[in-house]
Amino acid sequence: MTPRWHPSPNFTARRGGAQPSLVVLHYTAMADAQAALDRLCDPASEVSAHYLISRDGRLWQLVDEAMRAWHAGAGDWAGAADVNSRSIGIELDNTGAQPFAEPLMAALEALLPQIMARWAIGPEGVIGHSCMAPGRKQDPGPRFDWARLARQGLARPAAACPATPDTARFRARAQAAGFTAEVPDDVLLAAVRLRFRPGAQGALSAADMAVLPEAGQNYPR
Repeated sequence: MTPRWHPSPNFTARRGGAQPSLVVLHYTAMADAQAALDRLCDPASEVSAHYLISRDGRLWQLVDEAMRAWHAGAGDWAGAADVNSRSIGIELDNTGAQPFAEPLMAALEALLPQIMARWAIGPEGVIGHSCMAPGRKQDPGPRFDWARLARQGLARPAAACPATPDTARFRARAQAAGFTAEVPDDVLLAAVRLRFRPGAQGALSAADMAVLPEAGQNYPR
């Protein structure tokens, strides 16, 4: 899939010689793709992403993959901060309150394998903004179809590892999966649910425990 080149001035070199090991998915939360494109390329906004996909499936590249785009902000994943230096950011044209359009999803499914192959990123490296910045960010939100990506090997599937609800054990499982940001228990639970159980509510349950394997165990393939 060949993107349209629409350069943003908002980027720097990756710090410390880092290379991409993650893909971070976002929603734009704007009226349309043009509004998002304008903002991502505005020097005053100080934000950008490597790619933007519109609802009708158009794809723009804004920043070279080798460079550090400004999309993730403060957060932590798998024990490391500065997610911008080790990730590729993809903005999806969606308000967060609507289903993701089929042409957009098809374009994303064509783009992801290319990025993953170029940088040897496995499905566990495809995460949401909410995964690395729990409580601060919600995107790509509860309407995003993570299971669809997982079925194609483009994202990590939910596990099936039943356990009695236990807050400390849940946190240990979540941290082993990459959710290492220092946040309260309820914020961590909300972040894991956004990724694996969108729409779930209430106290920590056995179903929440089950989506994450015990530390040291593998996810299903």
